[in-house]
Amino acid sequence: MAGDRIQPKHTPSTSSGHALRQPSTSSSSSRVSSKSKPPPGTYIIELPKDQVYWYPPPDAHLKFLEYVNNRKSRRSSCCCRCFCWTIAFLALLLVLLALAAALFYLIFRPESPKYSVVNVAIHGFNLTSSPSSSSLISPAFDVTIRSENPNDKIGIYYEKGSAVDLYYSGIHLSHGKLPAFYQPSNNFTLFKTVLKGSRVVLTGAVKSKLKADSNKGSVPLRVNVRAPVKIKAGGIKTWKITVNVNCDVTVNKLTEKSKIISKDCKYGVEL
Repeated sequence: MAGDRIQPKHTPSTSSGHALRQPSTSSSSSRVSSKSKPPPGTYIIELPKDQVYWYPPPDAHLKFLEYVNNRKSRRSSCCCRCFCWTIAFLALLLVLLALAAALFYLIFRPESPKYSVVNVAIHGFNLTSSPSSSSLISPAFDVTIRSENPNDKIGIYYEKGSAVDLYYSGIHLSHGKLPAFYQPSNNFTLFKTVLKGSRVVLTGAVKSKLKADSNKGSVPLRVNVRAPVKIKAGGIKTWKITVNVNCDVTVNKLTEKSKIISKDCKYGVEL
């Protein structure tokens, strides 16, 4: 018994300093289980901490929204200022125009010119054919118009491009134009214009009515005058202004020696 030695069991040597370790997966599994499962269609990208160079501040989106709102407010404020300046400019312009008009009226005391038809000589009417049949006529009218300028300090330039038309019951009978001339202040002028029609169709009904009016000694006519003019006030000459004159004239017959038995003229101005 004394001579028997108990040999120790063989155990792996640790003298080399390398201890055998069993791989442990407890930490990785716990790390995965600690994170919540991402929703479908999303990805999680993990970067090492030493590769992250900048972290956005937590209130970055709030600052961005504040920047957008400030920009919108500045833009709306700019539009509001532009609108206010435009309104102020228009108001100032209206005030200046009103002052200029008042000053012009006080200095020149403008009055509207007056117009009237003083004579109508008629040629080319032949009503001897059958009243029930239509016919073609080419009438001519010598119309004398009186134009009066009652202003003390204003002259009137009658420009080219005028038109004078004569009607009976809405039917256009003839056309002509006024001469171009200058009418000084405190002046009246008589000028004759020749109106001509070419191959005007008169129906049987119109011929019957025209002949009946001629037999009664009361033929209503309408004379329309459209004349472009320029006003001279002192040393200032305005732009073209259109004068419209509409005269209802009644003559006793359709001949060269016809006389006016009534007339009514109305006139207006287009600036």
